[in-house]
Amino acid sequence: MVLFMKFLILPLILFSASGLAFAETDNSPSSDIRTLIVGNQIMITADVTNSQNTQQPFVYLTQVKNADNTVVSLSWLTGSLSPRQSFSPAQSWTSTETGLYTIEVFVWKSIDNPEALSAPLLMTVNVVDPKT
Repeated sequence: MVLFMKFLILPLILFSASGLAFAETDNSPSSDIRTLIVGNQIMITADVTNSQNTQQPFVYLTQVKNADNTVVSLSWLTGSLSPRQSFSPAQSWTSTETGLYTIEVFVWKSIDNPEALSAPLLMTVNVVDPKT
């Protein structure tokens, strides 16, 4: 089961990413920490727009860290946007253990050149097991 929740990435002058979304298990009001169910897949997605008048290569990177600040998931995709073109990339993550996790999203020039095209985004999620 895949559901969505949204929050915003702050855009830079030439390149923007917004409408970042994560899985949500209900329609509860927004809070600083989202609650997810262990074993459920979430999709981490954003609307990325090239506001320039030139082609822009990019990498969309998602990183999930546990409470010990250990990276438990790292994924990325690369692409190139034409002038004024938008794209909504998504990466999935399935939690395997309960606990607090930090989800980080980056939009960079390339995987070899981590120059930010948009401000990074952070979100904390609490993964719970409803059976315990």
